[in-house]
Amino acid sequence: VKAIIEHEVKNGIPPNRIILGGFSQGGALSLYTALTCQHQLAGIVALSCWLPLHKAFPQAASNSMNKDIAILQCHGEMDPMIPVRFGALTAEKLKSVVTPAKVQFKTYPGVMHSSCPQEMMAVKEFIEKLLPRI
Repeated sequence: VKAIIEHEVKNGIPPNRIILGGFSQGGALSLYTALTCQHQLAGIVALSCWLPLHKAFPQAASNSMNKDIAILQCHGEMDPMIPVRFGALTAEKLKSVVTPAKVQFKTYPGVMHSSCPQEMMAVKEFIEKLLPRI
């Protein structure tokens, strides 16, 4: 993922116009990559996931440029694969790694290991706020 970021930057995309995001393991990868990245990114969308290697943080992020990154973390309250408790613990850990006010943790009642229209609307609003049209 870091190589993809480097490729996009070399092609003229400013790092502050890049948002990493994913669902489940993809969300976990997005969190870890952005928090250890040497480019200042726009944000992270982390859906139904967890922070991998959480015990390594905040030390793993000590050289990161993303101490003030915006994070939207969403989780279904009925997720049997990654319990919402893991999402909540991740959100708390993230607040010790980045500016706490930049971490949004939203849960969705009745949603399992999937998405819902309300969650997708939250993602859309998050992206539009971070990446206004130029």
